[in-house]
Amino acid sequence: MITITESAQDYLAELLAKQEDALGVRVFINQPGTPRAETCIAYCREGDVQDGDEERELTRFKVWYEGRSLPFLEDALVDYAKDRMGGQLTIKAPNAKMPRVNDDSPVEDRINYVLYNEVNPALAAHGGEVSLVEVTEDQFAVLQFGGGCQGCSAVDMTLKGGVEKTLLEQIPQLAGVRDITDHTDTSQAYY
Repeated sequence: MITITESAQDYLAELLAKQEDALGVRVFINQPGTPRAETCIAYCREGDVQDGDEERELTRFKVWYEGRSLPFLEDALVDYAKDRMGGQLTIKAPNAKMPRVNDDSPVEDRINYVLYNEVNPALAAHGGEVSLVEVTEDQFAVLQFGGGCQGCSAVDMTLKGGVEKTLLEQIPQLAGVRDITDHTDTSQAYY
């Protein structure tokens, strides 16, 4: 699990003391298991705690760890070091970018795994990429293309014949994919 050093706890407690409505802090990872994973610590206010969050009571405050992020926070370290500029809070989460997915993983994690490990390496040959924006209630993966795929004349073929086919083969509960990319910008397009 994540370790928050004494110096980091002292620093975070100081920050929390200046917030009237903060219940504690919440630790989570944006885009866990992908090359873009980013570990975050934020003030936790009323309404921020989600089902599946794990609550921990530290000496001076509470911490909520996002349930979805827990496997990626293994061996993480939060530390605070004073320096000439005042100090710096650092978060090291060596497993944040590691793909850790199985059939029980959230559908978003499974989609990101397929996109970053199978689809994007093929698109990179044309300077393109695709990322997940959201999964809708009716189980459509909403995607956004970038780089050489944005505005490319072959994007419909890539979307249906490549990306959607690959995702549906590996994640059968998906109903399909939708593209929200603005393809009117053709300045980076491959074709």
